[in-house]
Amino acid sequence: MHNKKNSTPLPTDIDVLIVGFGPVGAAFAALLGRYKVHALVVDKQHEILRMPRAIALDNEALRMLQLIGLPEEAFDKRVIPEVKMHCPLVGQFSRANTSGCIDGHPKLVTFYQPDLENALRSQLHSLPSVTTCTGYELLDLQQRAHHVEAFLADESGLPFTVKAKYVVGADGASSRVRTLIGQEFTGQTYAEDWLIVDANGREKEAIDHVEFLCDHRRPTPHMPAPGGRERWEFMLQPGETRDEMEQPERIAELLAPWVKASELSIERTAVYRFHARCCTSFQKERVFLIGDAAHITPPFVGQGLVAGLRDACNLGWKLAWVLNQGAKPGILDSYDKERRPHAKEMIDLAKLMGRVVMPRNRLLAFLIHGLMRSMTLIPPARRLFEELDIKPKNQFKEGLFARSARGAGLPCGGLLPQMLVRDASRNTLLSDDVLGDHLTVIGFNCDPRQFLDPATCERWQAHGGSFLQIVQRGQRSHSLTPWVEDLTGELLKRLAPQSLLIVRPDRIIMHSGPGARADSVVSHCLALLGN
Repeated sequence: MHNKKNSTPLPTDIDVLIVGFGPVGAAFAALLGRYKVHALVVDKQHEILRMPRAIALDNEALRMLQLIGLPEEAFDKRVIPEVKMHCPLVGQFSRANTSGCIDGHPKLVTFYQPDLENALRSQLHSLPSVTTCTGYELLDLQQRAHHVEAFLADESGLPFTVKAKYVVGADGASSRVRTLIGQEFTGQTYAEDWLIVDANGREKEAIDHVEFLCDHRRPTPHMPAPGGRERWEFMLQPGETRDEMEQPERIAELLAPWVKASELSIERTAVYRFHARCCTSFQKERVFLIGDAAHITPPFVGQGLVAGLRDACNLGWKLAWVLNQGAKPGILDSYDKERRPHAKEMIDLAKLMGRVVMPRNRLLAFLIHGLMRSMTLIPPARRLFEELDIKPKNQFKEGLFARSARGAGLPCGGLLPQMLVRDASRNTLLSDDVLGDHLTVIGFNCDPRQFLDPATCERWQAHGGSFLQIVQRGQRSHSLTPWVEDLTGELLKRLAPQSLLIVRPDRIIMHSGPGARADSVVSHCLALLGN
């Protein structure tokens, strides 16, 4: 990875141009680098903004960072065991149990965004197919039959033209790429402004959980972060101004119930307005939008950056297979079909939680929070919030996968669970690390290749496919196909013996079936790819 500023001209011909080098753009670039796609990242800014912004990641986001190649220790995290909601009128009316793990990762962590961005940029140093050029601004795009021309300028105004087969806009909520392709946002801007206060210096005194103080007079989310950091968010009341709220004495008054402001080091104060918006399409011909360029999620469920990572992982492998593995460009249409409905569901959930956090008046607060407290007495309703069942599953309704049989234990279009496995060398590891950067045929208690004719095996491998068998704990295989033991047995018990799954590089299940239908299942997947 070469970090060029204005001293070296931009590459003039590239497979993928990424506009925007924030966390989503950097994650997408790192993923393309793993797939050996020749990509160029450009951004107006040279350096990472040394301010906390996004603060929460869930288990799915951590799994996607694992997919991108970040080791667990790449950046500091604080595991959050629970989220509490408290109302001064009815007391604690809800909680979410965020302790434990899902798919090998904590359910919820907080983090310091500059640390994550540094880790992602460091990851790019080992990926020679990706070039970064900072200090360049995108001026215009022109779509041609087989490429896109991007017109840029450096800091002195000197123009440059880059020809790219595809362009990806990861340039945030005010996306220039989105404007140039005519994909304006639809959605809602909340009337309320909020003051965010990020501080550090409370390593021993900071709370260990997330609390939502749902006071109708001034709702206040409050949470810890690594390094003794904490964040408070205060909703402004009618008549309060940005200048007034950002004054040190006003901040000290707001923080007084928790801590003396003189005992803190304030890292950032900013007044901002929440948005809930989504484009009508994440694609226009050869140009795609990811992250905040495509959708903006209010922060009440901590899904803004997570949604951007989902975009990156979904689109990244598809571009790589079109560019390097002979897949047909038509598969790229599935990006919008798969991602936009789920992004909208997350936005709707965040809007719902926003109404819970910030009711308009005392009566409304009493009714909403009292009802939610009553619901905790009903086990199914309690699980909805306490065990996060209310969160929409990343399960696609249509896209690049086969239809599942009714009642399938692991439905196509959904994520393959991650588990602890042990390989032939007796190493214990997470199953995604075994799958690697491939389309994979997995045989459960069987070697998937035993069911396939040699020609089908050869076609599968020629188009980026691999094979894996998963066996019971304590069992070993003597075939040449790579194998691992399922150490928990959780996955094997959900599938019949001698059955197959085909898993995409983003860990979405593409197809499944009995071993006897292996040739048909693999051929169907190749047909979906246009091969």
